[in-house]
Amino acid sequence: MPPDIDQLLTLLTYEYGEQPLKSCDDHMQQLVLTILSHRTTWQDEKRAYDAMWARYGSWEAIQNADTATLTALLAPVRYPERKAPYIQQTLAHIHARTGTYNIDFLQDVPTDEAMTWLLSLPGVGYKTASLLMLFCFHRPVMPVDTHVHRVSKRLGIIPAKASADTAFHLLTKLLPQDAAYLYRYHKLLFKHGQRVCVYERPRCAHCVLKQVCPTAPLYLVPPNLNMGWVK
Repeated sequence: MPPDIDQLLTLLTYEYGEQPLKSCDDHMQQLVLTILSHRTTWQDEKRAYDAMWARYGSWEAIQNADTATLTALLAPVRYPERKAPYIQQTLAHIHARTGTYNIDFLQDVPTDEAMTWLLSLPGVGYKTASLLMLFCFHRPVMPVDTHVHRVSKRLGIIPAKASADTAFHLLTKLLPQDAAYLYRYHKLLFKHGQRVCVYERPRCAHCVLKQVCPTAPLYLVPPNLNMGWVK
């Protein structure tokens, strides 16, 4: 049986502090930053974005830029050769549909329709769309990045073999349909996945959840006796 989620969040809040839902002033910036964020640290994501904006200074100029040059500017992130054309194609789609480089109109679109619209953009999957909906528009949609995915599996909240897309649907049904709650869940598990419940070998001996985590015993035994776990 998985541990009580509210109990988990209480323990994680004690460790990492409260995670109040914040405002997102620039929706287009957040969209592009999220595209850049896949398998990339925040520091490298920001470096790449700043280099791109310093060179071009507008969404129109970025859309029309030489793709090879844009790719080189995005070198701090992982997979810049994919992300550069995704960004340009996404900007082209947004401009073709709206006549502007602006997605603020999604604020007034029902959640399911807004998700469908975002998912139709090149390079935008459930993670990017749900992050935009929760962080920028405060909709009750659960973003599942690599840390949230991994920690949710290890805690037994979702099945160990659930894909990221499956996890999105399972957590959306399981957790309260409240934007502040989902933001708190996302941020706390994200921080825990970065700092303690890391990919290769989680630091269970130092984990605030070790007494309630069903997989902690697998990692607390000596390494030569550890049979491993689905990551």
